[in-house]
Amino acid sequence: MVKPSKGAFNRRTRKLKGKSVVSVTQTVKKFKVGDAVVIKPRAKFIGLPHLRYANRHGIIMEKRGNSYLVEVKDFNAKKTVIVNPIHLKLSA
Repeated sequence: MVKPSKGAFNRRTRKLKGKSVVSVTQTVKKFKVGDAVVIKPRAKFIGLPHLRYANRHGIIMEKRGNSYLVEVKDFNAKKTVIVNPIHLKLSA
């Protein structure tokens, strides 16, 4: 029998289907510390957060290189996730 793939996008691609188009403005987005953001995963693998954090609201704590450190609430626990700006959107 054929062994299933254990690659980076194993069992993730269907959740990201149709979200692969990324414009230049999305790659150079800037955020400030304290901005409220929503994690919206795109089909760009660089800086992709785990899909359990999809559509979660968080606050930007700091900038690390090209990515941002986002604090997300998971029930009563506060967790920090490193996310590329392609996968972030300002919260309304």
